Amino acid sequence: QVQFVESGGGLVQSGGSLRLSCAASGVTLDYYAIGWFRQAPGKEREAVSCISSIDGSTHYADSTRFTISTDNAKNTVYTQIYSLKPEDTAVYYCAENLMRRRCGGPRHEYAYWGQGTQVTVSS
Repeated sequence: QVQFVESGGGLVQSGGSLRLSCAASGVTLDYYAIGWFRQAPGKEREAVSCISSIDGSTHYADSTRFTISTDNAKNTVYTQIYSLKPEDTAVYYCAENLMRRRCGGPRHEYAYWGQGTQVTVSS
């Protein structure tokens, strides 16, 4: 059974940084496109970062503040958020694109959504 578990969220002050982890089990991350998404209360879930092992590409909603990386030994995908703002407050999720195996595409192409990790940024 494939499972993604997000962690690393918390309460941080504006301007701080966080590294979120997406630990995969039941699957080996060697042929994948995994994205990070966030959902704030009352808002649609939106993509923030993505990494594809197929073409080695990374994609960001804001490339000045987000990075994404993979530790194959730990079967984990990380996204780092810098210069956090109160508007970054949301639940952050990771998921894998099983349809096109590339970054991008609508949310229904993604699967193995975890329970999410809460990020709260105080001003």
